[in-house]
Amino acid sequence: MDDDRQSRLVSSNSNSSMTAELDPVIHSIGFEIEELSPSQLTGRLPVTDKCCQPFKVLHGGVSALVAEALASMGAHMASGYRRVAGVSLSINHFRSAAVGDVVLARAAPVHVGRSTQVWEVKLWKEDPSAPGKKGPQISESRVTLLCNLPVPDHLKNAGDALIKYAKTTSKL
Repeated sequence: MDDDRQSRLVSSNSNSSMTAELDPVIHSIGFEIEELSPSQLTGRLPVTDKCCQPFKVLHGGVSALVAEALASMGAHMASGYRRVAGVSLSINHFRSAAVGDVVLARAAPVHVGRSTQVWEVKLWKEDPSAPGKKGPQISESRVTLLCNLPVPDHLKNAGDALIKYAKTTSKL
């Protein structure tokens, strides 16, 4: 196996185990987090039958799930690991992604305030001729979250995995 391919494989395996620890739900559909910081989260989702509606295209609810998950992790980090809660999710779907496509995701804050945050999450099809490059945009979401909520004593360690990976991750 050549060094570049082995490096991608190791990176993919570590992304997968990181995602499994951070968010088992998005991991269960095949999503992998690639970049993790309070100012940006990125990742990828191979479109499989597991995340499609009956017409073999990405389920709109999966796009919403990815948006809520990434925005929530980002807001949790941006608020200093205080508790956050999503209060509004708005999503526009522009195009479909079919089985076999890879979807690229990027979440970034639009507003980080003392009591609320607003995050924008965009999804694109990956350009099949240039892996890692964005193709057509398939959706755009706005996620509004309450932030800086008190963390209950029994959940004081809720941010530990984010702290662990945010320190070691940026473009794995």
